[in-house]
This record gives sequence, structure tokens and C-alpha cells, in this order.
Amino acid sequence: MMDIPLSPAAAEFTVKGSRFLGEVFPIASQAEVREKLKSQKAKYADASHVVHAFICGKQAEVMGMSDDGEPGGTAGRPVLDVLKGRGVTNILLTVTRWFGGTLLGTGGLVHAYGDATKLVLEATSFEPLIEKTAFSLTCDYTTYQIVKHQAESWTLYDVSENFGEAVTMRGKIAEKASKAFADSLYEKTNGKVTVVLG
Repeated sequence: MMDIPLSPAAAEFTVKGSRFLGEVFPIASQAEVREKLKSQKAKYADASHVVHAFICGKQAEVMGMSDDGEPGGTAGRPVLDVLKGRGVTNILLTVTRWFGGTLLGTGGLVHAYGDATKLVLEATSFEPLIEKTAFSLTCDYTTYQIVKHQAESWTLYDVSENFGEAVTMRGKIAEKASKAFADSLYEKTNGKVTVVLG
């Protein structure tokens, strides 16, 4: 089971005067990676390097990296290796370096970029990647109590409720539980509530 980052995170440390800032960004596509990198490079125009690696896709099938001017294989590769070892996807990790005047050598760079990656991953909150389906339902206020009670026994995501003439509930549920969820609500409300999936 792959994990995905829930929100951005950052961690930094210094080695022989060089400052390394690791940052995690949840992403859904390669296009998002390009956009984010552009803004990172603009934001840290004073940095020596903005190294990155990313993985995305349900099976972590799309990945890429860049040494951004560091010696080949000393920066992007160690970052990507740590990401692959952690079993994550839909993630962009950048390590920004401000050169501190002392050369670290290739071994030192590999360690520094690997450590920066591990450090920021420790500061990141993850959740398992679950295929989710959107759902919505509408019911009257009397039935709402039954719906609310039933909903509490399921794991639902991004739920929003709108109270107007009737109550509308929207959210997401794990794809594999969606049909059972819809069936159980229909049953418990004696057919008064039909859950619309997708």
C-alpha cells in the first residue's frame, strides 16, 4: 500500500556551513511538479541549488529527479532513492542548498541530500492512498438523524453538509466501500435516501 502526503512539510539542517532545506509538496501530476519547481526557484533565487525528486501515480509509475547543477548522481538520485524506499507517491520533494564555502565532496553530498530527505519525511503526515468515490445525498430533517448516525460508522472524507429546505451531504468514501455504504443508507432509511455515487 502506497502512502501519500497530507500536507506540505519542511525541515532544515546545516553541514559545514551549507544550509539544506527539505520541503515536501503533495502533487497529483507532472504538470504540478513543473509549476511548483518554477515557484521554488523563484522563491529561493539566492540558493546555490534547488534539487528535486518526485513520484506520482497510483502505482508510483511516474518519477523524475534533477541534480540542479550538483555533480551527477549526488543529489536528485539519493532523494529519489529515499522516496522509493519509503513507499510514497503523489509527492514532490525539493532540497534547497545554500553553499557555505566548504566543499562536501561527492560522498558528503549524497549523505547531506539523503539526510535532508529523511528529515523532512519524518516531519510529514501521510495517509494510505485509497481510491475514493464522491457521494452525495439529500434527505429531510427527520431522516437526517438516521443518516448522521449511519455515516458515523463509515470512514468518510471531505464531508460537507448543507442545511436548507432539506439536508444535503457530500463527501468521499473508499471506492470499495461505496456500494455497501449506499445500500446500507437506503435500507436503514426504508428507501427514503438514495446515495448518488461518482
